[in-house]
Amino acid sequence: MTSPLFQPFRIRSMELPNRLVLPAMVTRLSGIDGLVNDDIRARYVRFAKGGVGLTVVEAMAVHSAKSGPLLRISSDEFVPGLKDLAARVHDAGPGKVVPQIIHFLKVARSGFRQTVDMLSREEIDAIVDAYVAAARRARACGFDGVELHMAHAYTLSSFLSRLNPRKDEYGGSLANRLRLPLRVMRAVRSAVGDDFAVGVRFLGEECIRNGYTVLDAGPIAIELARAGADYISLSAGGKFEDARHIEGEPPYPYTGYSGDRCMPGSAYPDGTNLYIPEAVRAAVRGAGLDTPIVAVGKIATKDLAEKIVAREQGDLVGMARALLADPDLPNKWRLDREDRVVRCLYGNVCKALDENFRRVDCTLWPKKSGQAPSSDDDVPPDWPVSGAGLTAEVKEGRVLLRWQSATDNEAMYGYQVFRAEAGEGSLLLHHASVRAVSSRYEDARVVAGGRYRYAVRPYDLAGNRGVMSGSIEVAVPDVTM
Repeated sequence: MTSPLFQPFRIRSMELPNRLVLPAMVTRLSGIDGLVNDDIRARYVRFAKGGVGLTVVEAMAVHSAKSGPLLRISSDEFVPGLKDLAARVHDAGPGKVVPQIIHFLKVARSGFRQTVDMLSREEIDAIVDAYVAAARRARACGFDGVELHMAHAYTLSSFLSRLNPRKDEYGGSLANRLRLPLRVMRAVRSAVGDDFAVGVRFLGEECIRNGYTVLDAGPIAIELARAGADYISLSAGGKFEDARHIEGEPPYPYTGYSGDRCMPGSAYPDGTNLYIPEAVRAAVRGAGLDTPIVAVGKIATKDLAEKIVAREQGDLVGMARALLADPDLPNKWRLDREDRVVRCLYGNVCKALDENFRRVDCTLWPKKSGQAPSSDDDVPPDWPVSGAGLTAEVKEGRVLLRWQSATDNEAMYGYQVFRAEAGEGSLLLHHASVRAVSSRYEDARVVAGGRYRYAVRPYDLAGNRGVMSGSIEVAVPDVTM
């Protein structure tokens, strides 16, 4: 029986081959000229080859304000490169592709940040016009639709925020805070016609003090759907209000707690944010609307992705970091080969690269490769003749594992660490992933008096798994007063 993840899914004029979505993810591969270049083309063609149902190209500016390496769609000079990108993605795989279009306010290295209450009505009108013009260009470029960015720290999200400081008809009540986002949605819907998909990404929860939660996100989603949104993609956090300011650097909105919630790292459980799309979807369905909802937030396994659909937590499943680590994940899942998926570490090295204004690559990729490796190799890696040599010791309340490095006919990618509570019948389950350059792992999630069992398994560029090491048990000493 075909997994529900891999049944075709229609969104207005788009028929997706599956329910898997690559959300917009910053790459910093563009130059400051905002033009599509070879690195951008290679990155998105690689995703398309992996079989993802819908690729959302990283946010591109609808206006000409100065910024760093950011794609642009603010004038016709960008059309040839974007048209070429859309064609190459279509040629590379069966999925559809849409650009995410964004408007942002000014930030400076001094720490200055323009806020929405500084905008005149004429400037607000210009924002609507810029989105309309960009959406028309997206259609002219051959994309399958367009996604309006209303999330995180940027302009439309700041209008939606409960911390919106405006005192006029664009601030205060939810109806007023929705005024500009709804103007943009309606204007874009009218401009591109009824046969072109228009999606929207906004925050299901701001994750800041006094910010809005799913109680506001439900009504926001309903109004955006009624105004013409064909799908709703939900994120969380990523706000300036709790960002850490670094002297001499422009503010970066993902350095506080809200940034952690936007990209939940290894300290958070899988599916951290799933209560958000579940609540918003229930609100939208309760209003009699069938607008598809994209669920995101550290979704790492096929089992979890299928449960999201089965439990009606979302209609589509968005994965950014998991697809960065292994763009071939969709094809591997479709072929029931999860055992060959290269699993994301969720160590957020990619996030740190973005924070430091460096190109965003995955730490798992072979050094200086520039893109995710592609391999049809089916030869698994080997341990040394002497074996894995797995050892464990308790050090400062942590379990420190060490093992011998494995080798591969092509190249090693990393190691899976498995753990179980020691005891009869306990199953070894995936606990963490480690880069190939390392042969050690520290487990800090242990308790005094606990007994644990560990094993390690190597994998290569194609995701081939080698033989699992023998298991080893370790007891963490009890602490008595």
